This record gives sequence, structure tokens and C-alpha cells, in this order.
Amino acid sequence: MTARSIAADVLAGSPARPAIESALDKAHADQLNAFNSIDDSVVETIPASGPLAGVPIAIKDIIHQAGRTTTCGSSFYRYEATESATVVDRLESAGAVIIGRTGLHEFAFGFSSENPWYGPVLNPWNTKTSPGGSSGGSAAAVAAGIVPISLGTDTGGSVRVPAALCGIYGLKSTHGRIPITGVFPLIESLDTVGSFATNIGDLATAYRVLAGYDPLDPWSVPDSAALTRPISRLGGLRVGVPQPWVESAPMEDEVRRSFEHTLESLEQIGATVIEVRNPFFSMPGMIGPTLAAEVSVLHGDWMRDPDKAYGQDVVDRINAAMETPLSDIVAANRWRAALTNTFLATFDQVDVLVTPTVPARTKYIGDDIMRFDGQEHFYRMVFSWFSALVNHAGLPALAAPLIGPGSPPPSIQIIGPPWSEDRLLEIGQRLEDHNIVGFRAPSQG
Repeated sequence: MTARSIAADVLAGSPARPAIESALDKAHADQLNAFNSIDDSVVETIPASGPLAGVPIAIKDIIHQAGRTTTCGSSFYRYEATESATVVDRLESAGAVIIGRTGLHEFAFGFSSENPWYGPVLNPWNTKTSPGGSSGGSAAAVAAGIVPISLGTDTGGSVRVPAALCGIYGLKSTHGRIPITGVFPLIESLDTVGSFATNIGDLATAYRVLAGYDPLDPWSVPDSAALTRPISRLGGLRVGVPQPWVESAPMEDEVRRSFEHTLESLEQIGATVIEVRNPFFSMPGMIGPTLAAEVSVLHGDWMRDPDKAYGQDVVDRINAAMETPLSDIVAANRWRAALTNTFLATFDQVDVLVTPTVPARTKYIGDDIMRFDGQEHFYRMVFSWFSALVNHAGLPALAAPLIGPGSPPPSIQIIGPPWSEDRLLEIGQRLEDHNIVGFRAPSQG
């Protein structure tokens, strides 16, 4: 059932308990390692009002929830929350029921969700492969039909990448649109909270519950400022294809064919497809040094504590951050400003930009090398290829599964100007109505 249908039944007087009990049963029977913890006590207090009345939801185990322990997928971090994150308060005020906390890449610092302390989260399409990360458990829980909506965080693609690899929808918001108060940080200047769903309607409902100003969050933007920014039109949509970003990607043939077919489909429903070429639209740019200062401040003391253990891949990334020269950090901040302004100028020419969400989909658990097009590729570069630049520019983006072959099917990313989430969701709904995008349940697991 969709979140909207569950809420509609509850608001019409049907009991909420069966949907919650069903979700809990599925969570306990889960073979994907999607959950770090499950909260059976929620059946005792189920709200019966609000746009998410009685809807079971899972949240990433990096988001604080009063009365529950936040682990961040770490060997040592344990925070007994006395107050909930703003997004949790908003979910619960809307009637949602949080049934559990989902698995993730350690401290959200990676793209595989292969956690050395909790074990890997498995992809429901092929349990030998990664569901992506860092919000892998949240994506797997939705794709497997355990919950209709889940929350993740996205700092470099950690909502959109798992959405693509699990064949579902994911929405990354404009930086500052959804509060990060009460969310353990990775890179606060990039961090966003996002949601997963199997359809645009549920994704839109979640977004409208979560979005809005929070004075406790220094990154949060007042609603008046957000709502007065220009929003792209929908009629006669101008769709930009950023180059050399797309043409230079390490891409599977099936993904490239699906993307080209999708551009043709967009033209058939009235959009104008325009190639937009700028050297800033290329990876990796200076994404590494832009992370260095915040990572070093957050993890430096723990790294020097022999009683605090990290997985090796996260150790390597933190050490690289701590060794980054200040001159590189300054140069990276200038690059990021120029990148942002390049994106903003481009939205004078087009309404949205489109890329594949990920250029390749199959990473086998335990193997960091992806093999396709006759070459070997390091998985993190492949998975972040189309997502990381979006975070550095602070933009919103929708990941949507394409209708067609593939296990999982290829996914399209639609990137909009700041504050255009509602318009991205409108575009997604139009594509869903025209059977260009849409969810199908995993065919194997």
C-alpha cells in the first residue's frame, strides 16, 4: 500500500494498527540487513490524524529520535537522544509511525553501506550487490516493501545513489530547505535530509511534511526567502544535458541507451532538449578538498583516540582530509563558489538539467572495483559521478527509476534551481503519468 492510501484509510476511520504490525513483521523477517534496530513499542501509541496518519516509516540511524540510540553505524558512537531531530518531530506531528532505524555506511561517509560493525546492507534486486549508500538501509526497506516511505541523508548523493540502485524514487532538497537540526553531521555545509518512496505522490507528501524553516538550524532558510526565489516553468520545459559531464562518464551501455531513449521521450511529450556545455560540468573537480576542514574538525579527536575504532575505508578518507593543505581548501572553496554560480547561470538557459542518476549499477559486496565497458573503475567515483556536484552547488534533485529493462532499471536525475522541489515533483508526476518513470518490485533477492 502507498503511504497516501494508508493515511486515507486511517483518516476515514479504519484502524491504523494492522499496517504498523505488518511493517514490523516484515522488518523482523528482513533478510537484507536493512535495520539497525526495530521499535515494537510503537503499536501502543498510533496517531490517527495528519497527512501521514498511521503510516509506518523508517529513518536512517544518524537522525536523533527521543528515547532511541543513535549509532551512526559506528563501533563506538552511542547517543541516547532526549530530543528528536526536527524532521522526526514533523513526521510524528503528521501522524507517521517510526518503526525502526536503518543501516548505513559508517558515519554516512561512503557509498556502499558495507558496514564493518553491522554487516553490509544487501540490495533487494541482487543480494550479492550493494544497495548504495550511505542511506542503503532506508532505500532497501522501501524497495523491499517493508515501509512506503523512509528518510535518509544526502551529502554527496547518499539518497539519490541508493534510490537508483534499489529502483525507487529519492528526493534531495535544496541545502537549507529541510532542517538538519538533530541530525549527526557529515559535512554540515552540504548535508541535506531526503526521502525515499515508490511513487511521486508519497515522495511529495513526505517533502511537504519535512520542508520549512527551523530557527534552531543555522543553515535553514526562512520560508519567505525560499518561496520568493524563481521557480522553473512546466509548460514547454527546457531540459538541459550538461556536457562534458554526461559524455565523459564511465557508463554502462544499458544506462547510456536508456538515457538517450529518455531524452527522446521527453521531446515527444513537448520538452525541448538542449545541450549545455561548460568545463565546470565535470568530475571530480575539487570535491575532496572542500570536505577536508569539516571532516577534520568532526573526527580529528576521535581518530587520535586509540579506543575509538573506524573501518579502514573511513580511516583512509579521514586521514586524507586531515592531510589536506590549507591552500587546497581555500582553492576548493573558490571552485565551489564558481561551480554554484555556473549552475545558477545555466538555469537562465534551461529549466532543469538531466543526467543519469548513476552511470553504472552493479557493485559486488566486498569488491570496490566495478567492471564494465572493458575497464575497471573504483566504485566511489562511479557512484558519485552525477550526484556530488549537485550537493556542492546546494541544488535540489529528483532520482526516478526509468520504466524498462534492467535489474535494477536505470535511473534519471532531474536537477533544478534552488527551491524548485515542488516543480521537480510536478515534472516527476508528469513523467510517471506518461510511463517514462515508475517503480516495479525487485524481481530477485
